[in-house]
Amino acid sequence: MKNVYFLSDAHLGSLAIPHGRMQERRLVRFLDSIKEKASAVFLLGDMFDFWYEYRYVVPKGYTRFLGKLSELTDMGVEVHFFTGNHDIWAYDYLEKECGVVLHKTPITTEIYGKVFFLAHGDGLGDPGKGFKVIRSIFHNSVCQCLFSALHPRWGMWFGLNWAKHSRLKRPDGEEPPYMGDDKEFLVQFTKKYIETHDNIDYFIYGHRHIELDIKVSKKARMMIIGDWINHFTYAVWDGDHMFLEEYVEGESRP
Repeated sequence: MKNVYFLSDAHLGSLAIPHGRMQERRLVRFLDSIKEKASAVFLLGDMFDFWYEYRYVVPKGYTRFLGKLSELTDMGVEVHFFTGNHDIWAYDYLEKECGVVLHKTPITTEIYGKVFFLAHGDGLGDPGKGFKVIRSIFHNSVCQCLFSALHPRWGMWFGLNWAKHSRLKRPDGEEPPYMGDDKEFLVQFTKKYIETHDNIDYFIYGHRHIELDIKVSKKARMMIIGDWINHFTYAVWDGDHMFLEEYVEGESRP
């Protein structure tokens, strides 16, 4: 039985990450290190800091990462790509060229006899009105059509700089640390959701850029799996145990 891996939030291409090329290479080395051990890899959103597919144009760069995804799928490894709040605008390029399975909404799926709820995490339980307005604009098909009318030079410039501004307005460019169950939207969402979905064994999220592994019921665990900017963390399910691990150049450690 091969392992199943979960990771998220690399934000490749970010103008706010000075070591972007090294970061991409580190991610690719990790994927290369697991390719013989993996039956599936779930990328839970925001793998790109800004990704927008025009009809005949896709963002430049990321060739090492996209090539590695293609190698994995060519080998028979399932690669599931979830859109996050930074790479909402993925359409069919990654599916056709890299062979990934694209998910635009959360999914519930069974893996080796356990039930998983998998999502990036944006929009789940967050009551902020401003966030909801921006999210509705980004997901609106008319707005997407209008944005597509921009020349890619200006569209990509706008998207990358919007994302850069969003990151740099936070102290040190990092998300706030764990704020407690009563203030974490994903924890609140999960506890509410499980009241009517008590068959789920694991809730796995990205988005928050923190490492979290807690019990939300007698049966279920919830994990937020960090990021690939500062933490280089991922979750792995071997059919018996679920681990949250850190990738350290050439090795893994709990």
